Amino acid sequence: MADKSELKKQMLFSELTDAELDSIAKKVSLEQYQKGKPIFQAGEATKGIYLVKSGKVEISLLTADGWKQPLACSRRTRSSRAFGHRGQKDPRANATAIEDTSVFRITADDFKSLEKSDTILMYKIMKTMARIASRKVNSMNEKLMKLLVSY
Repeated sequence: MADKSELKKQMLFSELTDAELDSIAKKVSLEQYQKGKPIFQAGEATKGIYLVKSGKVEISLLTADGWKQPLACSRRTRSSRAFGHRGQKDPRANATAIEDTSVFRITADDFKSLEKSDTILMYKIMKTMARIASRKVNSMNEKLMKLLVSY
């Protein structure tokens, strides 16, 4: 069981009550990855949703010609984001610890179970996920507009 005070520091869980954090904490495991070790690799289903507690994770894709294309780095910050997307399989995505890293993980099955058993808790989590995604899209749009205007 994860420490709920540590979970509260994660943006995904920041709006949860103590009782809701207790419920989540029972489903969260803490995993350690040494620098350079894969968290998941292309072609594998992820093992759930991951949140960086400490360290740094690189998310990358393999291009059609086999080159690694870094997409993002997740580091533990107040606005750190989840990765792994509930156990979905991506034929090209990789997640690799680029520093010694600790991550919280909720299995895909536990996440699905919470969706069915605690709709209010899941509403809060999904609302936070939507807010993060919206900010990311707005940021990408701004960067694209700056590129287009400067071209």
